[in-house]
Amino acid sequence: MSHPADKQVADVEFVRTGYGKDMVKVLQIQRDGKYHTIKEVAASVQLTLSSKKDYLHGDNSDIIPTDTIKNTVHVLAKFKGIKTIETFAMDICEHFLSSFSHVSRARVYIEEAPWQRFEKNGARHVHAFIHSPTGIHFCEVEQFRNGNPDVHSGIKDMKLLKTTQSGFEGFLKDQFTTLPEVNDRCFATKVYCKWRYNRLREVDFQATWNLVRETILEKFAGPYDKGEYSPSVQKTLYDIQVLALSRISEIDDMEISLPNIHYFTIDMTKMGLINKDQVLLPTDNPFGKITGTVRRRLPSKL
Repeated sequence: MSHPADKQVADVEFVRTGYGKDMVKVLQIQRDGKYHTIKEVAASVQLTLSSKKDYLHGDNSDIIPTDTIKNTVHVLAKFKGIKTIETFAMDICEHFLSSFSHVSRARVYIEEAPWQRFEKNGARHVHAFIHSPTGIHFCEVEQFRNGNPDVHSGIKDMKLLKTTQSGFEGFLKDQFTTLPEVNDRCFATKVYCKWRYNRLREVDFQATWNLVRETILEKFAGPYDKGEYSPSVQKTLYDIQVLALSRISEIDDMEISLPNIHYFTIDMTKMGLINKDQVLLPTDNPFGKITGTVRRRLPSKL
């Protein structure tokens, strides 16, 4: 006679499993004489094992301790270095898949701290850096056994604002609509952008990241002397994606999220003052959120 617990186990199956170590931080210094280069990263590693005996039976014999995962990241930083976070993430995946035959999948997420070298009048300091958060560089690498790494890169937490050349008109209105149409408003956002590479050979990951960032800034701001009008956040988001994919052949698809961070004109009429969009109130919540993912259109088979 079967036990009720056996019936409970038979009624469920695994969808996915994984374990690892999150936010493993390391600063790697490359010393070329007196000229030093740094990379500070926070890496999160997830492994999937071929067996499920740790879940099913509490048998830990296949588990690589998460403390070992942390130590491995540190050691790989020493022996491999961190040329880019993408190559370092691939190094981590390759290590666990090649070293342990029972690891079926490795996934690594890395964020790079935004250190920039001191510069003045064109001179670059040999060993001093400033933390300048003008957008966080991150990557996600996933690799299955006997498969190639799938590499995504991205930018997050890049705050942008322009004081004009933005509007929102012609939208649907119903009995609950109170929003007025405007053709001149403040446009502020915090960019999240992620893209997938279609090849890994002969790719300069840092140069690609820089070019995507430049493209975002270009389409958001427009020409320096006059700007560029944005009729909606959606249109700006799409224009960024189209231009980026036209410029960068090694990117296959791109996801962007642009929250519409509101700055409201403060009503000063009760104080007998007219405020012509000179003093605005920054707000955190609520905010609009506009997202979109595009990919290269597959060629027709006809």
